[in-house]
Amino acid sequence: MDTIYFDNAATSFPKAPGVGRAMADLIENGAFNISRGGYERSYELLGQVLDTRERLKRLFSAPKDACVCFTGGVTAALNQFLKGTLSPGDHVIVSSMEHNAVMRPLYTLAQSGVEVSVAPCAPDGTLDPQTVRDCFQRNTKAVLCTHASNVCGTILPVASIGALCRERGVWFAVDAAQTAGIYPIDMAGMSIDFLAFPGHKSLRGPQGVGGFLVTPPLAAAMCPVIEGGTGSQSDLEDQPEFLPDKFESGTLPLPAIIGLRQALTALENGTETAYRHEMALTSRFLEGLSAISQAKVAGISDPSRLTERLGVVSVDFSLTDNAELAYALEQEAGVMTRVGLHCAPRAHQTLGSFPQGTVRFSFGPENTSEEVDVCLRAIRKILSQRPVFLSAP
Repeated sequence: MDTIYFDNAATSFPKAPGVGRAMADLIENGAFNISRGGYERSYELLGQVLDTRERLKRLFSAPKDACVCFTGGVTAALNQFLKGTLSPGDHVIVSSMEHNAVMRPLYTLAQSGVEVSVAPCAPDGTLDPQTVRDCFQRNTKAVLCTHASNVCGTILPVASIGALCRERGVWFAVDAAQTAGIYPIDMAGMSIDFLAFPGHKSLRGPQGVGGFLVTPPLAAAMCPVIEGGTGSQSDLEDQPEFLPDKFESGTLPLPAIIGLRQALTALENGTETAYRHEMALTSRFLEGLSAISQAKVAGISDPSRLTERLGVVSVDFSLTDNAELAYALEQEAGVMTRVGLHCAPRAHQTLGSFPQGTVRFSFGPENTSEEVDVCLRAIRKILSQRPVFLSAP
């Protein structure tokens, strides 16, 4: 049985062409360290890392290469912003569509005196900037929001929120876990001070690397969460203040960075084409679901509103256990999805799919319309043949 991968919101598959080969070549032929070794091969590898920073700077319109800081992933980046920026007595605003990568660090910070306001989104996941405006207080220090929901794909108005923050002199951070590499992001144009990105989703690089892009004023104000050896200013015991060393202690995940560099090379000039392709698949899938009475789409279900969303579709199968259906989809049709709360319980509360969660289908550039049709046929067949697991509410 052929398999169909519809879990690209968790991680992209397949990865961009050449990613695995680039990583294997480094490990087998040149897994040196950078900013430590005083030999040519180390300098050559450093040049490739610098090139990766340059590509990310161009992609997201960051101020300069040094403003690109690598971490193990977007979660580490978000922790750096929250724990390195907020202190007891500060106030931060987030949306009700946030991932636990935001909410769990905030829960910890709230225990020590950081005030948190949650701007409520509409039941379809959209956010009116006015609700953010209404949350501002005299001690508001930052606003952080997801660019697009990992649950339902709804895009939030980050440019409008960024403008509000700029008016008030408040830091603005964006979680681009779902948009980086598939949706245009302009840090300057959107008034973004901190942009957290994963390497392994729509950028189509490997797991184990992500990072953030930060404006120089915020970088100067933000304290590093992790400190240690950087290969620079080694005669001093205090952490370097210059970028990116201030936020890059220890050995970087160099094989993953080299894999990401290859992915960025493949991505150049292809973002718009990939986006149009994924949205065509999303439209086809939403139209098919509209004829299935048990399928309740969480968030924006109208195909005419594609500009407000990404290719991430969550479905609550009202009379059937979602986990049972997801299992049957894989076993009977080879369709791989993700079921549950997707590490975003507040988003599901907003969408009305808590506590049961949803089955999430997320499309990538390698998926096809034929795969969408196979999946829709499988859903209809499974619903017609399997017993009802839950009683109607």
